[in-house]
Amino acid sequence: MAKPNVVLILADDMGFSDIGCYGGEIQTPNLDRLAQGGVRFSQFYNTARCSPSRASLLTGLHPHQTGIGVLTNDDRPRGYPGTINNRCVTIAEILKVAGYATCLAGKWHLASDMHNPNDAWPTRRGFDRFFGTLTGCGSYFQPGTLTRGEVNAEDEAMASDFYYTDAITAEASAFIQDRASTAGQPFFLYVAYTAPHWPLHAREEDIAKYRGTFDAGWDVLREQRMARLLDLGVLDRSAALSERDPTQPAWHQAEYKEWQVRRMEVYAAQIDRMDKGVGRIVGALQQSDRADNTMVIFLSDNGASDEALPLVKLERFKERSDILRLHTRDRREVRIGNEPSIVPGAEDTYASYGRAWANLSNTPFRYYKRWVHEGGIATPFIVHWPGGRLRSGSVVKAAFQLTDVLPTILEATGASYPTQHNGEEIVPYQGRSLLPALRGEPTPDGTLYWEHTGNAAIRRGAWKLVRDYPQPWELYDLSRDRSELNNLADKHPEVVLELSEAWQTWATRVGVIPWEVTLNLYAERGQPQREALG
Repeated sequence: MAKPNVVLILADDMGFSDIGCYGGEIQTPNLDRLAQGGVRFSQFYNTARCSPSRASLLTGLHPHQTGIGVLTNDDRPRGYPGTINNRCVTIAEILKVAGYATCLAGKWHLASDMHNPNDAWPTRRGFDRFFGTLTGCGSYFQPGTLTRGEVNAEDEAMASDFYYTDAITAEASAFIQDRASTAGQPFFLYVAYTAPHWPLHAREEDIAKYRGTFDAGWDVLREQRMARLLDLGVLDRSAALSERDPTQPAWHQAEYKEWQVRRMEVYAAQIDRMDKGVGRIVGALQQSDRADNTMVIFLSDNGASDEALPLVKLERFKERSDILRLHTRDRREVRIGNEPSIVPGAEDTYASYGRAWANLSNTPFRYYKRWVHEGGIATPFIVHWPGGRLRSGSVVKAAFQLTDVLPTILEATGASYPTQHNGEEIVPYQGRSLLPALRGEPTPDGTLYWEHTGNAAIRRGAWKLVRDYPQPWELYDLSRDRSELNNLADKHPEVVLELSEAWQTWATRVGVIPWEVTLNLYAERGQPQREALG
């Protein structure tokens, strides 16, 4: 049998229950079809943040092993370098050696130097073809660091109809179409959308599609999503809906409701446009007769984001020319911030959708992007591969994380993991293949680990030990309490001790730098703690 193609699709800052096949109101028929003809996971986990998730996804390592511990800040010599190192090897590098054509369309976010080509750029980490952005986020109408190959391509965004999500889709589809003439060569396509990461930028026709969808407000919608998650079998009946975030008002007490609804409408429109892109990519596979033998994987890089804009003081935020345009293409001033006077969606706005809507996106969980409670790390995870003998239509309840994607692709393609690459010793991958679970075979429990900005967790079987830095450890039995509502740490001190010691052993092994070290570094520089977060 011919080697399978692999299409890896990553959403950015999208919550656990946003898409239709995970209970959301947002219309995602293309992703839903992939789920119906493939396999969904109910307990798949990312690493809680953009860059670390991308590093782990592409290398099969924990992010700290790759040099990406926080984001892409270069905090050497005491902190993380913030750039992907040479002791890891990417899926693209492995598959390229195995004879695959490789392409990245979209966001990279694994290099601290985004302006000068270097060994951490995608073109030098196994990708034959690259069109996308090197930074973490930015305008959908005029993105910074837009690059084709190793050449700045920001001029391409000056076209009046440019929209970054569509441009990513077009590049991905063109790559598939170009491969149609080389039927004997398999390909690896990594599609890294920035949707629905802030800023809230969407086409007006997509926004209009959601008029009225969110008028009932976050309280009612959370309850409705929860009911659908249970009906779909994504969550077990033992799961419970967490209370609304205590910092947020009940919907009937919320001010500026029309503006609040608009924020969620734009967010939904961003996901809607991404789903249309997934449909175009699948269509290109079908037109080139590649669909049956292509493994398509879809997930998000972290939970929904509660981040308010500007992230830091406005004048300081304006210095981030890589992520923020101060003027539109026709020279209008961009209005920055989450204020009712700024109605989001258009190019001249720069806003986010806020904590209350992020709480909806992460239904039924607590917490958000950056935390390693369920709301920060639980992601939709869909695998579709008609020729792969998957248990189509099933929901896998076993727990897995990003380190498991690379070994899955290795097993599916027959590619070999190297011990050396470019003269460097390579750290062995840390995960295990998902193929047995995808095919309905019994899957033993593994031990999963997380650390990000001091927030930490370990999961072994049903037990999850988790910490919101600098608070003490909390302990949950996820088989009965998926939403982490009943802290059992006081009742099971022996479990807390066992798991905390196992976590510390892991942290030492993979090179976790204590968060206090990074905070002290920024304090010595006279920089605010917020900047240590990236």
